Order: sequence, then structure tokens, then C-alpha cells
Amino acid sequence: MSKRDFISLADYSSKDIATILKLAHQLKNNPDKKSKLLKGKSIALIFQKPSNRTRVSFETGIFQLGGNAIYLAPDDISLGKREPTADIARTLSRYVGGIVARVFHHQDLIELSKYSTVPVINALSDLSHPCQVLADIMTVEEKFGKLKGLKMAYIGDGNNMTNSLMVACAKVGMHISVATPKGYEPDAGYTQKALAYAKETGSKISLLHDPRQAAQNADVLYTDTWVSMGQEEETAERFKDFDGYQIDSKLASLASKKHIFMHCLPAHRGQEVSADVIDGKHSVIFDEAENRLHVQKAIMVFLYTK
Repeated sequence: MSKRDFISLADYSSKDIATILKLAHQLKNNPDKKSKLLKGKSIALIFQKPSNRTRVSFETGIFQLGGNAIYLAPDDISLGKREPTADIARTLSRYVGGIVARVFHHQDLIELSKYSTVPVINALSDLSHPCQVLADIMTVEEKFGKLKGLKMAYIGDGNNMTNSLMVACAKVGMHISVATPKGYEPDAGYTQKALAYAKETGSKISLLHDPRQAAQNADVLYTDTWVSMGQEEETAERFKDFDGYQIDSKLASLASKKHIFMHCLPAHRGQEVSADVIDGKHSVIFDEAENRLHVQKAIMVFLYTK
């Protein structure tokens, strides 16, 4: 049986996503269940970027499933530099039961996937962040008891989070309105995929430039940092371009009275979100962060225990 990777939610059917989410809820509600499924397996964690939530949640999840995590820092493995990525993938496949990679360039994941004989999980790339987004969707499901028909408003940079959120919402039947400054729209390829999936599920996807229009009657307000890792030289320009895109109490007042506020973290109070919003009663950012653990355990069970 050929191995299966977790590179993009676009590769997974709505049924697959529902299966993983159901498993994640089960693992959260009954943490001892399936506690030995990774017994005797080591999972390699290749990190080109530093991390708080991603590293800790994966290492903890692997431990709770009975496995062993091997953390490989940026200086331990320089993909494509010290040796070809293809050779790294082939070598690690002889040692470990799976590879989790957090990379700058999505192409590195594609190459790892191509040459690895064990499943590869995308822990973040410049194009997508499927583990985070699946945790977000799990959180929405917990808070509302459903997904289909809910509206998410994403306000800010059309980055890897936006790409994955559009695809995820389309797959589960949620509506999403994305408001970005001109020139910061999400990836065209991911947008086209999301629009195609939306036709199948009845999801509505809107690409806008007006944050107020996007936030109208939203069940979920979502934002991300305006300056991602590797974009520090663009900080001054981005702050100017994103003026007016902060989610503050005035903008939040346009959403549903029962809305929730989400952020994948790390957050910058006073930039993309005001302190009173992110620390207010509608914020679920730490529930969202916790669910990274449960979703990633479910993904690993789904991939590594076939």
C-alpha cells in the first residue's frame, strides 16, 4: 500500500477531513485512547523555522501516542544545502516512521514527499499551514456544534493561513470572506481550488478589500500577523499598507453577537488586533492553540498506523 502525505488540505476529501476531526475530538475527550499506536516508532521533526506551538504540540503528541520524537534544528539538517533533499528523505525513511517538516519553501516539502517512503506532514510552509487550519476548524466545530453554513471573516495578509483557510472552509461547507489590501491577495492557485470545492459543498468564498464588508454578520473573525518570518525588511511598507485592517472592537461589533475571535499566534497586540479583542470574551485563541495537539495526534494516527 502506497504511503499518504499531509501536505495540503486540497489533497483530502471532505470525508477524510471529517474522519480526522472526529478522531481529534475522540482523542481530546479520551486522552488515553490509542496511547500506544506509535509505540516503537520514531518521528523526525525537521524545523527550518523556530517554533513554540508546533514543536511542543508535535513532541507532546508523539509522546502521548507512545512514540519517540527526534527534533532536527535548522543547523542539524540544511535541506538542499549540506546534502540534497532527496538524499535526506531517502536516508530518514530508513530510520523513522514519519517526517514532520516546518519549512520556508513549499517546494522542499514536495521534494521530501517525492523521495520519502514514509508519510510527510506539512507543519508549515510559505504556501500552506494545514495542521493549524484543521485545529482552527476543530475549534469552530466545538464552539458552534456545526460547521456548514457558518461564516468566517479573514482580515489581513493573504498568506499561507489564508490559502489553507479558504480550502478548509470550502471542504467543510463554511463561507469565508477574505479582506486584504490590494496586492496582498491569497495565492491564485489555492483560490481556484477553493472556488472549485465550494461549488460541491455550497460554500461561498468572497475576496474583498473592505474589512467592514467582510466582518458583517461573521460567526468567526480571524487574523494573522502582518509581517511573517522572513519578511522583516518589509515591515515599514506593510504597516502602511495594512493601515485600517486591524481587528478592533469597532470592527468586531459588525460581526454576529455570538462570534468568536481566532488567531494562529504569535500575535502582536496593537498591530493586526487590538488588546481588548484578543484578550476579550469572544477570543478563543488558547483553545485553538490547544487543539493543535489533538488534531496533530489525529493526523499521525490517520497516517502512521495504517
